[in-house]
Amino acid sequence: MSAAAWLLAAPALWGAYTWGSHLLTPGCVWRGRRAERAAALTFDDGPDPGYTPAVLDLLSREGVTAAFFLIGERAARAPELVHRIAAEGHDLGNHTWSHRSFWGLGPGATAREIRDGHAAIAEAAGRAPRFFRPPWGKTNLAMFPVLQDLKTPCVFWSVQPEGRRAVPPAEQLRRAAARTHPGAIFDLHDADGVPGAGPRLLEALPELIAQVRRDGYRLVPLRELL
Repeated sequence: MSAAAWLLAAPALWGAYTWGSHLLTPGCVWRGRRAERAAALTFDDGPDPGYTPAVLDLLSREGVTAAFFLIGERAARAPELVHRIAAEGHDLGNHTWSHRSFWGLGPGATAREIRDGHAAIAEAAGRAPRFFRPPWGKTNLAMFPVLQDLKTPCVFWSVQPEGRRAVPPAEQLRRAAARTHPGAIFDLHDADGVPGAGPRLLEALPELIAQVRRDGYRLVPLRELL
Protein backbone atom coordinates (compact mmCIF):
# COMPACT_ATOMS: atom_id res chain seq x y z
CA MET A 1 0.00 0.00 0.00
CA SER A 2 1.34 3.41 -0.94
CA ALA A 3 2.04 6.14 1.60
CA ALA A 4 -0.91 8.13 0.28
CA ALA A 5 -3.21 5.13 0.67
CA TRP A 6 -2.01 4.62 4.24
CA LEU A 7 -2.74 8.26 5.02
CA LEU A 8 -6.24 7.88 3.66
CA ALA A 9 -6.83 4.64 5.55
CA ALA A 10 -5.32 5.71 8.86
CA PRO A 11 -8.36 7.62 10.23
CA ALA A 12 -10.66 4.70 9.49
CA LEU A 13 -8.27 2.23 11.10
CA TRP A 14 -7.86 4.38 14.19
CA GLY A 15 -11.64 4.82 14.37
CA ALA A 16 -12.10 1.05 14.28
CA TYR A 17 -9.47 0.65 17.01
CA THR A 18 -11.13 3.24 19.29
CA TRP A 19 -14.77 3.93 18.44
CA GLY A 20 -15.18 0.46 16.98
CA SER A 21 -14.05 -1.15 20.22
CA HIS A 22 -17.31 -0.03 21.82
CA LEU A 23 -19.06 -2.74 19.84
CA LEU A 24 -17.42 -5.11 22.35
CA THR A 25 -18.55 -3.26 25.47
CA PRO A 26 -21.88 -5.12 25.73
CA GLY A 27 -19.62 -7.86 27.11
CA CYS A 28 -18.66 -5.47 29.91
CA VAL A 29 -20.77 -4.93 33.02
CA TRP A 30 -23.23 -2.03 32.92
CA ARG A 31 -25.62 -2.93 35.75
CA GLY A 32 -26.33 -5.62 38.33
CA ARG A 33 -29.21 -8.03 38.75
CA ARG A 34 -32.57 -6.65 37.70
CA ALA A 35 -34.65 -8.92 39.96
CA GLU A 36 -33.81 -7.19 43.25
CA ARG A 37 -34.08 -3.59 44.49
CA ALA A 38 -30.38 -3.27 45.18
CA ALA A 39 -27.71 -0.83 44.00
CA ALA A 40 -23.98 -0.25 44.46
CA LEU A 41 -21.93 2.90 44.98
CA THR A 42 -18.64 3.19 43.13
CA PHE A 43 -16.07 5.99 43.37
CA ASP A 44 -13.58 7.03 40.69
CA ASP A 45 -10.34 9.03 40.48
CA GLY A 46 -8.98 8.61 44.02
CA PRO A 47 -7.49 8.10 46.40
CA ASP A 48 -7.53 11.73 47.47
CA PRO A 49 -5.87 12.48 50.84
CA GLY A 50 -8.57 15.01 51.75
CA TYR A 51 -11.83 13.73 50.33
CA THR A 52 -11.43 9.94 50.36
CA PRO A 53 -11.03 9.66 54.18
CA ALA A 54 -14.19 11.75 54.61
CA VAL A 55 -16.05 9.47 52.21
CA LEU A 56 -14.80 6.39 54.08
CA ASP A 57 -15.92 7.87 57.41
CA LEU A 58 -19.39 8.51 56.01
CA LEU A 59 -19.69 5.04 54.49
CA SER A 60 -18.65 3.53 57.82
CA ARG A 61 -21.31 5.50 59.70
CA GLU A 62 -23.96 4.49 57.17
CA GLY A 63 -22.91 0.84 57.00
CA VAL A 64 -22.28 0.97 53.23
CA THR A 65 -19.65 -1.10 51.43
CA ALA A 66 -18.64 0.48 48.12
CA ALA A 67 -16.10 0.06 45.32
CA PHE A 68 -13.18 2.41 44.70
CA PHE A 69 -11.71 2.61 41.19
CA LEU A 70 -8.27 3.99 41.96
CA ILE A 71 -5.66 5.73 39.82
CA GLY A 72 -2.38 3.86 40.20
CA GLU A 73 -0.02 6.82 40.56
CA ARG A 74 -2.28 8.28 43.26
CA ALA A 75 -2.42 4.92 45.02
CA ALA A 76 1.36 4.75 44.99
CA ARG A 77 1.52 8.14 46.73
CA ALA A 78 -1.03 7.19 49.41
CA PRO A 79 -0.57 3.48 50.18
CA GLU A 80 -1.91 3.84 53.73
CA LEU A 81 -5.17 5.19 52.36
CA VAL A 82 -5.47 2.37 49.84
CA HIS A 83 -4.78 -0.10 52.62
CA ARG A 84 -7.58 1.46 54.67
CA ILE A 85 -10.03 1.14 51.76
CA ALA A 86 -9.21 -2.56 51.48
CA ALA A 87 -9.15 -3.18 55.25
CA GLU A 88 -12.66 -1.71 55.61
CA GLY A 89 -14.00 -4.25 53.14
CA HIS A 90 -14.53 -2.10 50.07
CA ASP A 91 -13.95 -3.50 46.60
CA LEU A 92 -10.90 -2.31 44.69
CA GLY A 93 -10.98 -1.32 41.04
CA ASN A 94 -8.21 -0.31 38.66
CA HIS A 95 -8.75 3.07 36.94
CA THR A 96 -5.36 2.89 35.11
CA TRP A 97 -2.01 4.30 36.14
CA SER A 98 -2.50 7.93 35.13
CA HIS A 99 -6.08 8.35 33.83
CA ARG A 100 -5.13 8.84 30.16
CA SER A 101 -7.81 8.44 27.51
CA PHE A 102 -7.53 5.14 25.67
CA TRP A 103 -8.62 6.89 22.48
CA GLY A 104 -5.14 8.40 22.31
CA LEU A 105 -3.09 5.32 23.22
CA GLY A 106 -1.65 2.53 21.13
CA PRO A 107 -1.57 -1.11 22.28
CA GLY A 108 1.72 -0.87 24.21
CA ALA A 109 0.77 2.29 26.11
CA THR A 110 -2.69 0.87 26.84
CA ALA A 111 -1.20 -2.28 28.34
CA ARG A 112 1.22 -0.25 30.46
CA GLU A 113 -1.57 1.98 31.80
CA ILE A 114 -3.63 -1.04 32.83
CA ARG A 115 -0.83 -3.23 34.18
CA ASP A 116 1.01 -0.44 36.04
CA GLY A 117 -2.23 0.70 37.66
CA HIS A 118 -3.10 -2.87 38.63
CA ALA A 119 0.34 -3.45 40.14
CA ALA A 120 0.41 -0.19 42.10
CA ILE A 121 -3.00 -0.83 43.66
CA ALA A 122 -2.13 -4.43 44.49
CA GLU A 123 1.11 -3.37 46.17
CA ALA A 124 -0.55 -0.63 48.23
CA ALA A 125 -3.58 -2.68 49.26
CA GLY A 126 -1.98 -6.07 49.74
CA ARG A 127 -4.44 -7.59 47.26
CA ALA A 128 -5.12 -7.14 43.58
CA PRO A 129 -7.98 -5.00 42.29
CA ARG A 130 -11.05 -7.02 41.41
CA PHE A 131 -12.53 -4.78 38.69
CA PHE A 132 -11.45 -2.31 36.00
CA ARG A 133 -12.98 0.90 34.64
CA PRO A 134 -11.45 2.89 31.75
CA PRO A 135 -11.09 6.66 32.14
CA TRP A 136 -14.18 8.49 30.84
CA GLY A 137 -15.56 5.13 29.74
CA LYS A 138 -13.41 5.21 26.59
CA THR A 139 -12.10 1.89 25.32
CA ASN A 140 -9.88 0.56 22.54
CA LEU A 141 -9.30 -2.88 21.07
CA ALA A 142 -6.04 -3.38 22.99
CA MET A 143 -7.79 -3.11 26.36
CA PHE A 144 -9.77 -6.35 26.29
CA PRO A 145 -6.98 -8.97 26.05
CA VAL A 146 -5.06 -7.27 28.88
CA LEU A 147 -8.10 -7.38 31.14
CA GLN A 148 -8.71 -11.00 30.23
CA ASP A 149 -5.14 -11.83 31.20
CA LEU A 150 -5.50 -10.01 34.53
CA LYS A 151 -8.96 -11.52 35.13
CA THR A 152 -10.45 -8.12 35.93
CA PRO A 153 -13.84 -7.53 34.28
CA CYS A 154 -14.61 -4.10 32.88
CA VAL A 155 -17.35 -2.39 34.90
CA PHE A 156 -19.08 0.74 33.64
CA TRP A 157 -22.08 2.38 35.34
CA SER A 158 -25.78 3.02 34.86
CA VAL A 159 -26.21 6.16 37.01
CA GLN A 160 -23.75 9.06 36.82
CA PRO A 161 -24.89 12.13 38.80
CA GLU A 162 -21.82 14.09 37.64
CA GLY A 163 -19.76 13.33 34.54
CA ARG A 164 -17.21 15.46 32.71
CA ARG A 165 -18.75 18.77 33.77
CA ALA A 166 -19.45 20.18 37.22
CA VAL A 167 -22.98 19.51 38.51
CA PRO A 168 -24.33 21.17 41.70
CA PRO A 169 -25.15 18.76 44.53
CA ALA A 170 -28.90 19.41 44.31
CA GLU A 171 -28.89 18.52 40.62
CA GLN A 172 -26.83 15.41 41.31
CA LEU A 173 -29.51 14.28 43.75
CA ARG A 174 -32.26 14.99 41.24
CA ARG A 175 -30.49 12.97 38.57
CA ALA A 176 -29.88 10.10 40.98
CA ALA A 177 -33.53 10.00 42.03
CA ALA A 178 -34.71 9.97 38.42
CA ARG A 179 -32.32 7.25 37.26
CA THR A 180 -32.09 4.77 40.17
CA HIS A 181 -33.24 1.29 39.13
CA PRO A 182 -32.76 -2.34 40.24
CA GLY A 183 -29.12 -3.25 39.73
CA ALA A 184 -27.99 0.38 39.49
CA ILE A 185 -24.26 1.07 39.56
CA PHE A 186 -23.61 4.64 40.70
CA ASP A 187 -20.51 6.34 39.34
CA LEU A 188 -19.33 8.98 41.84
CA HIS A 189 -16.03 10.87 42.18
CA ASP A 190 -14.08 11.22 45.44
CA ALA A 191 -11.29 13.24 43.80
CA ASP A 192 -11.14 16.27 41.56
CA GLY A 193 -11.07 14.79 38.08
CA VAL A 194 -13.55 17.59 37.41
CA PRO A 195 -12.53 20.62 39.52
CA GLY A 196 -14.48 20.72 42.78
CA ALA A 197 -15.88 17.20 42.41
CA GLY A 198 -14.74 16.14 45.90
CA PRO A 199 -16.54 18.87 47.87
CA ARG A 200 -19.68 18.50 45.76
CA LEU A 201 -19.73 14.76 46.40
CA LEU A 202 -19.30 15.20 50.15
CA GLU A 203 -22.24 17.59 50.18
CA ALA A 204 -24.50 15.31 48.15
CA LEU A 205 -23.52 11.86 49.43
CA PRO A 206 -25.39 11.73 52.78
CA GLU A 207 -28.70 12.65 51.16
CA LEU A 208 -28.03 10.42 48.16
CA ILE A 209 -27.65 7.41 50.46
CA ALA A 210 -30.79 8.38 52.38
CA GLN A 211 -32.72 8.98 49.16
CA VAL A 212 -31.82 5.61 47.65
CA ARG A 213 -32.88 3.87 50.83
CA ARG A 214 -36.15 5.80 51.07
CA ASP A 215 -36.93 4.55 47.58
CA GLY A 216 -36.68 1.00 48.87
CA TYR A 217 -33.23 0.01 47.64
CA ARG A 218 -30.47 -1.79 49.52
CA LEU A 219 -26.93 -0.50 49.00
CA VAL A 220 -24.75 -3.57 48.57
CA PRO A 221 -21.10 -4.21 47.61
CA LEU A 222 -20.43 -4.25 43.89
CA ARG A 223 -19.23 -7.85 44.13
CA GLU A 224 -22.64 -8.81 45.54
CA LEU A 225 -24.63 -6.77 43.04
CA LEU A 226 -22.89 -8.59 40.17
